[in-house]
Amino acid sequence: MTAGSTPSTSAQPMISMHDVDKHFGALHVLKNIQLEVPAGQVVIVIGPSGSGKSTLCRTINRLESIDSGRIAIDGIPLPEEGKGLAQLRADVGMVFQSFNLFAHRTILQNVTLGPTKVRKMNKTEADELAISLLKRVGIEAQKDKLPAQLSGGQQQRVAIARALAMKPKVMLFDEPTSALDPEMVNEVLDVMVSLAKEGMTMVVVTHEMGFARKAGDRVLFMADGEIVEDAPPEQFFTNPTSNRAKDFLSKILTH
Repeated sequence: MTAGSTPSTSAQPMISMHDVDKHFGALHVLKNIQLEVPAGQVVIVIGPSGSGKSTLCRTINRLESIDSGRIAIDGIPLPEEGKGLAQLRADVGMVFQSFNLFAHRTILQNVTLGPTKVRKMNKTEADELAISLLKRVGIEAQKDKLPAQLSGGQQQRVAIARALAMKPKVMLFDEPTSALDPEMVNEVLDVMVSLAKEGMTMVVVTHEMGFARKAGDRVLFMADGEIVEDAPPEQFFTNPTSNRAKDFLSKILTH
């Protein structure tokens, strides 16, 4: 879908998940997940509630630990803890449903905190980077305000700028528009579409089917902790192969 986004097959996958299992108590939420995402690819993860979508997303930067299997980012296995994990999380940006901004810091301070603390960037350089990113997501004029003074859509765009300020190799989005009023959804999706066009490797858990068709290179359809289908968007939306996917699409595309 996205021009020039599929690299040669010999390239090291940016994200690889092999034989990944995860339980929450007796609940088997991820079952033998196999996934490879080349650099520059945009993977959209959809499926019914409780299918394991968010858990899959959160295991990629070890916000959720796994019971068995292997996950690697750019060829490097996920560390269990410590400095290695902090470094990996710096390389994997994450945008959540709730914006998770620091309420008592300005927008500019929210964006510069990671680069100065983790990347050890000096304040001047971090400020310049933050302002350029806020300009990119269309909210440079809000840089001296506190998060509560911004709309939900503006706060989510700050969250994206904050993640980008770490210069990540991968961006993860876990339902980034589900907490927004309908009129604010597109302003966030537009930023994400521009990131996709620029070649950012992205895994996006979303209910926004229009975005999936427009920006995705692949759609993963999950049900009961398994990846049931993995196909290009047009193929998935027009000719899904599994009954689970057909049933899911018949319910959501008729509304």
